[in-house]
Formats: sequence, C-alpha cells, structure tokens
Amino acid sequence: MTQSPSKNAPDNTLDPEEIERFSRIADEWWDPLGKFRPLHQLNPLRLTYIRDEICRHFQIEKRTNTPLDGLKILDIGCGGGLLCEPMTRMGATVTGVDPAERTIKAARAHAKDMGLIVDYRVSRAEELVEAGELFDVVVNMEVIEHVPDVPAFLQICTDLVRPKGLMLASTLNRTVKSYGLAIIGAEYIMRWLPTGTHQWERFVTPDELKQAMLDAGLIDIEQTGMSYHPLNGNWTLGQDLDVNYLARGAKPS
Repeated sequence: MTQSPSKNAPDNTLDPEEIERFSRIADEWWDPLGKFRPLHQLNPLRLTYIRDEICRHFQIEKRTNTPLDGLKILDIGCGGGLLCEPMTRMGATVTGVDPAERTIKAARAHAKDMGLIVDYRVSRAEELVEAGELFDVVVNMEVIEHVPDVPAFLQICTDLVRPKGLMLASTLNRTVKSYGLAIIGAEYIMRWLPTGTHQWERFVTPDELKQAMLDAGLIDIEQTGMSYHPLNGNWTLGQDLDVNYLARGAKPS
C-alpha cells in the first residue's frame, strides 16, 4: 500500500523541491546514457564498497554469489532501485523507500521486469521509525547532500539500525574542488546532471558527517574517498575525500 508522508514528520529532513526535481526525471533512472549516467558509472564501485563493508562487519565470506543472504537492508532515498536490485541479487531482503511516487513506480516496474522482489515504498524514513522497524544495514547513498538538516536525518537513519547493525552513507564534501567538479563541471559544462541537482551549501564535510554520526549513536566511523578518472571513465576508492566520499558507522549492542 502506498504510504502518505507522516503528518508528524519534521520538514527539516525533506525538501519538497528536491523531490519534485527528481520526480520529473523518474522515467530515466534505468537509462545508462540518460540523466542518471553518473550514478550508473559510480554504481559498481558503490556496490563493491557496500558488499565488502557488510561482509567485513558481519564476518561473512564475500566470495559467494549471495554474500548478503539473510540480511535485511534498507535503502533510504532508493530512487529507481540502482542499488536495491543488485543487493537483492546478492541475497538480501531489501526495502527501498523514496518520497517520490513516480520514482517508486519506476523502481517497481523495473524490478518486476527483472523478476526481482523488492519491498518498494512511497515513504519517509520517519514512518519506518514510527512503525518500530529495524534493519541489519541502512544505506543512504547520495542523499545526505539533498537534506536540509543532516544531523536530524542521520539520527532517524540510525534509529532504523538494529543493535550491532551497520549504516553506510555517501555524500559530497563542501570544498572549492567539489564546487568546480560536481556543480560547474558536471552540471554546466559536461551536462552530466540536470542544472540545479546540487546545492553546494548543503554539501557536508567529513568532520561534520563524522560528528553527526557520533551524535546519532554510531561508533567505529570510517570514511573512504571516491575519485573519478575522466580519461577512462572509472571510479576508484582511496584517501582523497575532497569531492565524493563514503562513510560507515556501527550501532553498539
């Protein structure tokens, strides 16, 4: 059943203009050459990071085809399901939530075409907290930089992680370099993203993100950079946190 946004949900964790912006291009989620091309290029690296961090945290053998078997994973701001579908193929029971109805409709249609079962919901994370739901892993990738109040949002995300569970996130650092590459370069010069996709002032520094995760109750915070190589179109993990970076945090027992 489609859920409407909770009347008690605070507006500081959702920007209606952001939801509308992504709703307008919902039909393009699975076009590797369309407006979500950067995510398609980034996806293999994101999935490798997600798999490896989950396997490391839960001490799972990652060389099997279904290393995430038996785990409940929540993808907050799941979009069209670019992460949900492969995580499902790796054996996880996946729930994907997004407040944009058109986006979830596109995600459901694609999963059905692929013969995959993903629990997609038109919802906000606050509603899952209110329902008392818990997950082994909570994922929020490329979402934080679109949220007005990052600490409030991360607290909600953390509330959905079961004890001894894991949260994985990615976002953009607020640097001159990120403004030049992620906004001027990606949106205005290369036209990889629709103009207005990002607001630089909402980018989050690694120190700010780490503190927000600690304040939310997470421990063992680790951050890893993601770097784009334009000559071959590949992404790699490393120590450069100047633009794109990932973070993980564990929930204490």
